Amino acid sequence: MRSENKAAKRLTDVNSNVSCHYFIKRNGQIILMVPELFEAWHAGKSNWKKDISLNKSSIGIEISNKGHDFGYENFSKSQISSLIKLSKYLIKKYKIKISNILGHSDIAFERKKDPGEKFPWKELAKIKLAKWHKLNEGKIKKYRLKKLNKVQENQLLKNLYFLGYRNNKKIDSHLYKKYLITAFQRRFRQELINNQIDQECLLISENLVKKWN
Repeated sequence: MRSENKAAKRLTDVNSNVSCHYFIKRNGQIILMVPELFEAWHAGKSNWKKDISLNKSSIGIEISNKGHDFGYENFSKSQISSLIKLSKYLIKKYKIKISNILGHSDIAFERKKDPGEKFPWKELAKIKLAKWHKLNEGKIKKYRLKKLNKVQENQLLKNLYFLGYRNNKKIDSHLYKKYLITAFQRRFRQELINNQIDQECLLISENLVKKWN
């Protein structure tokens, strides 16, 4: 939202139908919004693997940021530092698998963009707080923008479904693929978000499948 105060106000408004368990301000302050044992309304209509409506089975953390509509910002060092401490605490307390640490754009990619391509997934993976591929990014970059044949395209989609992204055959296939690939790139190829399938994306997905669980 446009301002941190407006975001906090909306998250505590019973009429907004939006809430989260934790809110991290720009200065790194962590605010408990909803006790962990209660359901917060942060995910909405969502899917991951066989789970649906992830509000019921997840802890939602919102990080103050204007977002893509109002001037998407870099996350502050204080925010990431606080997020790391909070994540370590929650992972230990609830024995959370690293593969279940997700962004809203992973579980609801048709509607959500957050946390976006400026979120430091790669850095978090280095301290075992997220998943990331094991490929040399300099070497695989030469496969960027190289088109896939139909067999390769289907394999890429299968890989994404294996990771947990939703396979929805009921909506327009072209639009669905666009949203899906954009979400995948925002998470695992943040340098270029072009919603286009290419060989670099395929290589990344293959490597993730090997290392995911």
